[in-house]
Amino acid sequence: MERRSLLKGLSGAAAIGLLPTTAPRAAEKTIIYLTPGLDLPFWRYLSKGIESKAKQAGYGFDVLDSHNNASTQLKNAQDVIARGVAGICISPTDSSTAPAVLELAKKANIPVIISDIGTNSGEYVSFIISDNYKGAYGIGQVLASAMKKKGWSNGSVGIVAISQARRNGQARTAGFRKAMQEAGITKQAGLQQMQTYSADETFRFVQDMLTANPDMRGLFVQTDQPTTGALRAIRAARRQGEVLVAAFDGTPELVDLIKKGAVVGSGMQQPYLMGEKSAEALLAHFKGQEVPKETSVPILIVTPGNVEQMLPTIRTTVFANELA
Repeated sequence: MERRSLLKGLSGAAAIGLLPTTAPRAAEKTIIYLTPGLDLPFWRYLSKGIESKAKQAGYGFDVLDSHNNASTQLKNAQDVIARGVAGICISPTDSSTAPAVLELAKKANIPVIISDIGTNSGEYVSFIISDNYKGAYGIGQVLASAMKKKGWSNGSVGIVAISQARRNGQARTAGFRKAMQEAGITKQAGLQQMQTYSADETFRFVQDMLTANPDMRGLFVQTDQPTTGALRAIRAARRQGEVLVAAFDGTPELVDLIKKGAVVGSGMQQPYLMGEKSAEALLAHFKGQEVPKETSVPILIVTPGNVEQMLPTIRTTVFANELA
């Protein structure tokens, strides 16, 4: 009877705010990461960053793949909320569908960190984001400079974009176009939005762009792996040496392509570092500490001229120590 009375009293104290309500119960000491798709290395590296900090702090960790489908992500959220978890880190499939997940978590009193992409609305603890606009602007400057050196300022430039329903996708497009405009490169060879985020999809996009735009001299691919599909399309069209390619994010294969000069450069986010910061924000919230509403992580502009110098940083903060 005394134990039941004590538990009842503690429960009542928490309800009126005398005890912290953000600290998880022992049975719920797990941090969940809801990711768009683990087939893309970026999300795998970000996941590893969250996992590292979560386990260091004594928390369990699990990651659920949404396969780039908003309905799957919502179902994953429903499942983890139903089983009870300490907190959620989420990289939304897109910004317009994120509010539905945030609303479910709010009702269950589960804190949420948004790890990249962003949301159009809803309540969350903190947003960990790269400066996508500045990063795309920087890699746009690199491409514009390379085009000018070849006397290709009158050529058109295509974009293979991540979803423009994502805030980060909008920022990448805007930053890149700003750099092109400032350089006086104004002809556009179109914009295609990825759906499967695969090299084969980008191969088809770039094939169509090259056919429709014989004057195409530049291309910006807004994420890593699909860049290889773009290069394959250029080779298939026998346009090697005639179209310069700029990328975003990074894979070990992309680093090799930059070293060889096959890609003029990449605006590399630091996903492992973003994952660490996401987990740190959640852990600080559990302790009742004040957490910044938004944290911006710098983007590294990696080119053939600086790639060797930047490798020590890239190995850890970008590739989660998977790069040899």
